[in-house]
Amino acid sequence: MPHVHPFRALRYSIGSNLSPVVAPPYDVLDATGKQRLLAKDPRNIVAIDLPHTPAKELGPPAAYEQAAAALAALISKGTLTQTKDPVMFAYRQTFKAADGRQVQRSGMTCCVDTVPFGPRDGGGILPHEETFSGPKEDRMALMKATHTQLSPIFGLHADDRGLATELLRELMAAHKPDAHATTDDGTLHEVWTITDAAAHKRYQEALRNEDVFIADGHHRYTTGLNYLAALEKAGPVPADHPARRCMIVLIGMSDPGLIIWPTHRVLGGMKNYTFEAFSKAAHNLLRITPAHCKLADIEREMMGVTMPQAPLPTNVLGFYDFASGTCHTATFLQRDPLKARFHDKPRAWRDLDVALIQYAIVENICQAALNDNQPVKWAFPHTIHEVEAIGQGAETGAGGGAGFAQLAIIVKPTPLRAVREISQANQLMPQKSTFFYPKLATGLFMNPLK
Repeated sequence: MPHVHPFRALRYSIGSNLSPVVAPPYDVLDATGKQRLLAKDPRNIVAIDLPHTPAKELGPPAAYEQAAAALAALISKGTLTQTKDPVMFAYRQTFKAADGRQVQRSGMTCCVDTVPFGPRDGGGILPHEETFSGPKEDRMALMKATHTQLSPIFGLHADDRGLATELLRELMAAHKPDAHATTDDGTLHEVWTITDAAAHKRYQEALRNEDVFIADGHHRYTTGLNYLAALEKAGPVPADHPARRCMIVLIGMSDPGLIIWPTHRVLGGMKNYTFEAFSKAAHNLLRITPAHCKLADIEREMMGVTMPQAPLPTNVLGFYDFASGTCHTATFLQRDPLKARFHDKPRAWRDLDVALIQYAIVENICQAALNDNQPVKWAFPHTIHEVEAIGQGAETGAGGGAGFAQLAIIVKPTPLRAVREISQANQLMPQKSTFFYPKLATGLFMNPLK
């Protein structure tokens, strides 16, 4: 894998309880969420990490200047201080799964070499899904203003030998965490500062020759690449320059706390949409069956659908028509319906619910047949509750705006094995294919780039 390094981290120096000053990643917050966090403590990292909303596009220059000023003020007051020596951090999250179980997930916060995406000898940095241009412009403006990586990338590694997991277990058992925070979703975040150079070396050896898979933070890692490229364009950049390294939390793929939530699709803005028109346009593609249930029960209904001549119910979708309030389930009439168009893609990619939705349903039906070949509006909720809220006209932060919803497509979570297989094939899933829950907290540690 790319070389793993300890780093001189920038941290809050306000005691061990960091709950008042941490935040979720910028891309899951809206203006209301930002103000709620600042009401708890005006020093909250959100004042710096989310200079304007929505963060899906470039904001005004003054917003980034204010973020940089806020960061400088916290440093000058001693609220933020930099570690004297390079460190790593063991990081554990304790949370409740959807079924109510208490689950833990552990990883190591460190830095990796900022190298271009793709496989390489000794391990590469592998993305798994496509990205949007707007967030990258926003993150680049913020990084240029603050010269700081404010939040870590969420990375995965195979850990087939189990050495990294074993080391993490030892380090966390040796003493109590030195910092903790509880976020609004109830997740407990605990941090152990690892100063021992021998432990750093053991971790580096444990990850030797392993790939890093980006689970969350594609826009932020790309921003790190662009930031380094801009520096190199301006002149020589020393080999030990901090911008050559990117802060990341690395978690083993066998960790029992690795949970992927579904990312449903809510569509709107279709000029000629009715569910009857949709069903008629899809008659050669989908077998659509009424589901006599409420939206809250559609996922359970999908689990009971079986496909003809198939041992397991794969690619079962749920549909919810907002106008009539009716639910349906659907399966595909053909095996591998994307093969003709995407024969060069691996089968794991062509079998993704989100790929089938984007290329077989949205492009061929929703846009071509129901919207005069024009783009449709999208939102990407993760829970049925969010789907319902969007249907009631709410702006949930899932995108799309308010009052646009016509059709919801309910999906199952993307399997972790598909993430690994598709990434190693050097392919990208469609945008918003995965949602690893819970998110990493922002504000526990930062990476100065000066």
